[in-house]
Amino acid sequence: MIEASDLSKTYTRGVVALREVTLTIGKGEFVFLTGPSGAGKSTLLRLLLRQELATAGSLTVLGRDLAALAAHEVQEYRRTVGFVFQDFKLIPRKTVFDNVALVLRATGMAPSTMQRRVMGALQGVGLQHRFGSFPLELSGGEQQRIAIARALVNDPALVLADEPTGNLDRARAREVMDLFREMNARGTTVLVATHDPDLVRYVGRRTIALEYGRVVGES
Repeated sequence: MIEASDLSKTYTRGVVALREVTLTIGKGEFVFLTGPSGAGKSTLLRLLLRQELATAGSLTVLGRDLAALAAHEVQEYRRTVGFVFQDFKLIPRKTVFDNVALVLRATGMAPSTMQRRVMGALQGVGLQHRFGSFPLELSGGEQQRIAIARALVNDPALVLADEPTGNLDRARAREVMDLFREMNARGTTVLVATHDPDLVRYVGRRTIALEYGRVVGES
């Protein structure tokens, strides 16, 4: 599913975010990416989403070399990837339904199919009854569940999450992790970046540790 070989990323002024990272994540795996702030977790996720390109090395997802994608292929690739942010990234003036449907509208999907897909995704996170609400009418935990529904609505092969429980209390954080476990049980590959060891212990999945941009351990 994911293969990185000697992957490095250097920003302007010589700031090195990743240093010769080599790793493999198989299809259907649930993997935590751990390490302190500045370890390179978010940078690796941005490379996987093809928001940025590596400075050196190679990165392949689903057999596709991300550096070799043409501009029109990038959007096609991103439709196979769901992304969950720490700060939800919901649009306040759009309803829950419209927030989740956003990615589907871009594909020109038929309204009847879109309705079925969106409501199915909302049902999957237990919030189908809030389809007409606006984000600011929801709790933080509910907003993150909506963000997860949005990530899942296009049935992605891979879901990436960057500190998805950072703004939640312990109980809500565990609820979110349970949703990730459920999607993984259905065959979706899941990669979650976190610096919270309690969540890693709670879920009990493979862990790749980063520090100063390098892989420093796996368990």
